[in-house]
Amino acid sequence: MISFLGLGHMGALMARRLVEAGHKVTVWNRTPRTVEGAFGAASPAEAVAEAELVVTMLSDPAAVRRVLADAAPGLRPGTLVVEMSTIGPEAVAELRDRLPSQVGLVDAPVLGSVQPARDGTLTVLAGGLPEDLARCREVLGVFGHVREAGGPGAGAAMKLAVMSALVPAQVLLAETLAYGEATGVDTAALLDVLGETPLGTLVERIRPAVENGPPETRYALGLAAKDLVLASHPTQTLAAAARDRLLGAASAGLGDRDLTAVFGHVGTARRTGVEKLNPASVPATNGLYSHATRAGDLLFVSGQVALDEAGRVVGEGDMTRQSEHVMEALALVLADQGCTFDDVTHIRTHLTDMSLLPEYAAVRRRHITGEPPASTTVEVSRLFRPGLLIEVEVIAAIPAGR
Repeated sequence: MISFLGLGHMGALMARRLVEAGHKVTVWNRTPRTVEGAFGAASPAEAVAEAELVVTMLSDPAAVRRVLADAAPGLRPGTLVVEMSTIGPEAVAELRDRLPSQVGLVDAPVLGSVQPARDGTLTVLAGGLPEDLARCREVLGVFGHVREAGGPGAGAAMKLAVMSALVPAQVLLAETLAYGEATGVDTAALLDVLGETPLGTLVERIRPAVENGPPETRYALGLAAKDLVLASHPTQTLAAAARDRLLGAASAGLGDRDLTAVFGHVGTARRTGVEKLNPASVPATNGLYSHATRAGDLLFVSGQVALDEAGRVVGEGDMTRQSEHVMEALALVLADQGCTFDDVTHIRTHLTDMSLLPEYAAVRRRHITGEPPASTTVEVSRLFRPGLLIEVEVIAAIPAGR
């Protein structure tokens, strides 16, 4: 029996191929989903309890660690885990250390998106011990062409190396088209000329997105950014620039869109000179404002207040607790653009009761430990939500190279 953990855009299609190939399959997903012909389990441990082969297809290293930790009580001696997410060789080595020694591990990330996953024409990059690769070779063949990359971690390393070329190439084309537009070059003509160069295959793949807008998500922009973060290495200066461009697009709310959404993002950023930023590390706004805007090397962070992800006031009546929440939120927004409180040029604070200033000041001193920035503190009659005692906004200078 095969257990399949993770039913996202790719995982659901891959699990379905296993069912169609005649395998008995049990599936699990954090948000319950069904795959026709497969048994749905209530937990990772239940999903793997009878499995000889466990396949994981999840978003990032943290998700893989969490799900396999939850699955661990159900893993039997002799089970083989086939990790097909893009998590990098270091995370694969960490998984090997966390899994019981009697449980095998193969890393087998894939090249290709939704349509190849549906058709069974993915490229599977497999790494592992020869005996473990032999055990899963036939199953992996259900997904497409299997290329055995070497020992443990080799498949994960190969995947990041490949993405370090493919993803920056798309970002380069997005910037090239934006440059062409800025200098009066006709976009359609530029695509035609580029189509006659060695970049031609990629140009034809992205042309529909340029002309008609991004398609349904096949490879999420946020996942592409994550892949380049994992692939970070001092030798990869072009990949690092593409990574930062994609992180900016993700902060602007495009993380769930197809990677080709970067074409519209680059064009907008060029036209306005201002990026709207909404990092995933802090609760989402109500849609009427952005958490921050970036103009050149200046970062303007909206007033942060003590609200949780559900919009509830945190620490009602407690200035110390609300101040901690606000300063932590500011730190997260600053960090999204490579800043710390040392980069803050001005901080503006609104208090509903100036007699509580000493409590806020004590918290602020714990977070701003160097020379303090320019500062304005005012008392207001009320803030936009009853129960809020404080709102703080900052302006920061973004370090060179970010």
